[in-house]
Amino acid sequence: MKLIKYFLILIVTCLALVACQQEQSSTKQIVIGTSPGPYSQLFLDAIKPILEKQGYQIKQIDFSDLMQADIALQQGSVDINVDQHTAYMDAFNQNKKANLVALTHIPTVPTAIYSKRHTNLQAIKNGSAIAVPNDPANAARAYRLLAKAGWITLSPLSNPGMISKNDIKSNPYKLNITELDPGNIPRTLSDFDYSVIPGSRAYAAKINPDLALLQEDIVPAFELVVAVRSDNVQKPWAQAVKAAYNSNDFKQYMQTHNTKHYWYIPEEKN
Repeated sequence: MKLIKYFLILIVTCLALVACQQEQSSTKQIVIGTSPGPYSQLFLDAIKPILEKQGYQIKQIDFSDLMQADIALQQGSVDINVDQHTAYMDAFNQNKKANLVALTHIPTVPTAIYSKRHTNLQAIKNGSAIAVPNDPANAARAYRLLAKAGWITLSPLSNPGMISKNDIKSNPYKLNITELDPGNIPRTLSDFDYSVIPGSRAYAAKINPDLALLQEDIVPAFELVVAVRSDNVQKPWAQAVKAAYNSNDFKQYMQTHNTKHYWYIPEEKN
């Protein structure tokens, strides 16, 4: 009986050790769902090395569509993504009954006005053709930017992430505004007097940011975030990602690489 008892204890102990090893292995791997653009690239260039020094293994799964990346995140096949702002994430949560949350706010490339026809904003005239993104979150940013340029005025709204064409209060230049898929706007620059292009799309199209005629004033709803499921926020790996974005190593990286204020860097949030 003592021998049987000894073997039972040994078996339980071995199983416990295996479970611990598996848990340690799984928590030391972080799976990021990446999308083409500056935010995933910034993670790979600057954050990944910081995490690897701490013993984390970074696995990358590529998505061409942010919606699919968020679905994978909600389902648990990826741990994080870094390619969306709060307004987009809130809309996804509402539409998909998901529970994604912002782990931390991260540097953001502002949406800007570009033109191949004009070199300044003063060339605006009656009937000028303007291209803006057609997805709700980026459309809201575009209309705010047109208002900043002084080309339109907007009705007062409490939610800056929900602005649409219907919220234009006045259009003194009678602008001919066309909403397009944001991926198509860089390819149609010559067809419009001015085009509003999100930072990620300008990056993907290799548009020189020095050619931006006006950048948006970024509000918290449009700051990019590290998105995770709510039940993962306190996991050690999630806190390691958050700490990496707030680390001195990352701040030093941004000081070196943020030439001509290409990145908007949010205030550090707890």
